[in-house]
Amino acid sequence: MPEGHTIHRLAARHRELFAGATVAVSSPQGRFTAGAALVDGRVLEAAEAYGKHLLHRYDGGLWVHVHLGLYGKVSDGELPAPAPVGQVRMRMGSDRHWLDLRGPTACEVFDEGQVGGLIARLGEDPLREGSENPGKVVLGSGRPVFALLMDQSIVAGCGLIYANEVLFRAGVEPTTKGREVAPELWEAMWTDLRALMGEGVVKGRIDTVHTAHTPEVMRRAPRVDRHGGEVYVYRRTGQPCLVCGTPIARSELAARNLYWCPSCQRPPAAARPRRAARPARSSR
Repeated sequence: MPEGHTIHRLAARHRELFAGATVAVSSPQGRFTAGAALVDGRVLEAAEAYGKHLLHRYDGGLWVHVHLGLYGKVSDGELPAPAPVGQVRMRMGSDRHWLDLRGPTACEVFDEGQVGGLIARLGEDPLREGSENPGKVVLGSGRPVFALLMDQSIVAGCGLIYANEVLFRAGVEPTTKGREVAPELWEAMWTDLRALMGEGVVKGRIDTVHTAHTPEVMRRAPRVDRHGGEVYVYRRTGQPCLVCGTPIARSELAARNLYWCPSCQRPPAAARPRRAARPARSSR
């Protein structure tokens, strides 16, 4: 499932292509026909992201809410648009560009109240300006900190990769309870998460390794994975830790995969933010 940085990139792209334009909206597949008719011919005023939710705002107070889920994909291009192929849930077009949405978990028209209700159910989005550190919720909880990071009502937009990687970079065992994390350690994790996700928006991929642990410096082969990016623990089960060489471990928590280094990630009393844990390269 795309994490928050991908949705923010899509929102920026859609603002660039369509904001301020009168757009034609249709549903070649037919499953969004009624919703498309409500916004067809309206001006797209803005595109926003909140966590893993994409929101298109139209004149007249209507919004199209999209959640890509596991299988949703978006493509776009310049006119002329190709003939719709496959299950295109929504097609949007201006006088210059087209956009196709396939396979989302949700594609629906909201009014202002429904958008407000959606946002009220979500936690803090690390990528939104003015987001607040949800430390009060995290540090008072008896739930594992991994589960807290993955809970969209606490941290909106953080997914499996970022949750696993931020915990490694902080040296925290994934099953550590929120209330066992020192406030200064959580503050460092929140700051780190915001920086990593911001880099993801810029680069379009998730890179979490420090410069000293990149393939070029370590003289190792680049990671080959459909998600791309250089990471410390995510989907590296049994491979040597890039820092200490210990095989990366994997288990499950609430049907989600945990990845961690048994040597680098310590109990709370021993956990400290990893000084070397900074993005490999900054594009900003």
